[in-house]
Amino acid sequence: MAAITLHYIYDPLCGWCYGAAPLAQAAQAMSGVNVELHGGGMMTGNNRRQVTPQWHDYVLPHDQRIAELTGQPFGRPYFDKLLRDTSVVLDSAPPTAAVLAAERMANKGYEMLHHVQRAHYEQGRKIADVGVLTQCADEIGLDPVAFANEYAFVNADGLEQHIKESRALLANVGGHGFPTFVLETVDGNREIVQTVEFLGNIDAWHAFLQAKIGDFSA
Repeated sequence: MAAITLHYIYDPLCGWCYGAAPLAQAAQAMSGVNVELHGGGMMTGNNRRQVTPQWHDYVLPHDQRIAELTGQPFGRPYFDKLLRDTSVVLDSAPPTAAVLAAERMANKGYEMLHHVQRAHYEQGRKIADVGVLTQCADEIGLDPVAFANEYAFVNADGLEQHIKESRALLANVGGHGFPTFVLETVDGNREIVQTVEFLGNIDAWHAFLQAKIGDFSA
């Protein structure tokens, strides 16, 4: 059994979540750490965003700052194509449903999240499009037909409740926005982990988590 659980409250269209992706990936690979994903639905319902020139100008400096601090790559198709395509609607619900479907099918939720983040920020693909998400599922080794069925099921029965529970967790721990990492020990204690100092510094992050594992190992 894992010594600690790292709750990762995320959104697939959150630039800082993309910046923090290497931290989640490193934690996922560690023995003694159980990573649980909680999609918070940042851009769902009335909070969906149409891409506009104003939106492009708003997010551009933020994305450039994220790239500088974290080393995460942002592709030219994202900057030059996606962020200039005013037909694009940014909606977190479809990619979040894809993550849930991949997790239910094959415990590949984090792999799907990582893949759709790269599809969006590096390749400029429209990850609110079910066709793109099905391609992503195929690219991580999931059967496209089975994925489409599971994705439809999640949308009909599960996504709304998942987002509701994720937001409740965020409120319960006193978190503000995405990403929020919450460390839970075997005795049930939870604390928010401030990850700013670890962005772009995987070695320090690994050492931090290893120390936490050591504190609660027999």
